[in-house]
Amino acid sequence: MELRLLATFEKVADVLSFTRAATELGYAQSSVTAQIRSLESSLGVDLFERLGSRIRLTEAGERLLPYARRMTDLAEEARTAVAATTEPSGPIAVGTMESLTSYRLPPLLEYFHHRYPKVRLTLRPTLGDETRKALRQGTYDVGFLMEPETEHEGLETEVLAPEPLSLVGAPGHPLSGRTDLTTADLAAAQLLGTEPGCAYRDLFEAELREWEPPFMEFGTIEATKRGVAAGLGVALLPRVTVAEELAAGVLVELPWEAPFTLFTQLAWRRGKRLPAHVRLFVEQARRLVRESP
Repeated sequence: MELRLLATFEKVADVLSFTRAATELGYAQSSVTAQIRSLESSLGVDLFERLGSRIRLTEAGERLLPYARRMTDLAEEARTAVAATTEPSGPIAVGTMESLTSYRLPPLLEYFHHRYPKVRLTLRPTLGDETRKALRQGTYDVGFLMEPETEHEGLETEVLAPEPLSLVGAPGHPLSGRTDLTTADLAAAQLLGTEPGCAYRDLFEAELREWEPPFMEFGTIEATKRGVAAGLGVALLPRVTVAEELAAGVLVELPWEAPFTLFTQLAWRRGKRLPAHVRLFVEQARRLVRESP
């Protein structure tokens, strides 16, 4: 079996589209189709079922996929081990989210920009479910998560830090003078939030489900903070994202503690042999993200 054919098979299996696989690999679609047919011919089995415009793996394809992953990962590890240069280099596709990109990752990104210019970082903004799926499919090399769970099927995860949350309002908001707040009090207030799918937004909404309060959606953290500062309502956000505004008195922290805990985590596909430059990224993420305030 040719390694090139296995790499193409792995990509098609990940994205379940000959057209998309061809685009991501830089091939013509006819070339991808020909490579898959050549691999199927050499193995004497069909690897994909063609269902009109869609495809899916056959049982034989399902059995081959983990071997293909191991062989392509090992080939990449071998290339890295015998590379002529000692300077780390290569691409890293990183799944992340707004709160982490803006408030946790700048020291890590700055470090790689200045210290390892040949490592090409590509940040892909996605939320938890999308990030985990892309990691399992091999579309992302590593991904940052902010979630309550610390174990995820098919992934290796490492907890970098707990992520405290703060309920914030404008200094003149009616709830700002209270010494204690109940969940029912919050349900009666106007709530602002980022987009659904964000772990702390979804957990906060679930906590208030009994009252079914409406959320005014602002999409991004920055827009949500501006809405809160303008007195439009209150919001639950990661404390790291509102630290500046709290220190400056633009926002105030309200006396309500979230009954759930989130953790910033770094994840990659279980069983994947990480190339040297990706291992370096993981090592520095451990150090720099854990050290960030």
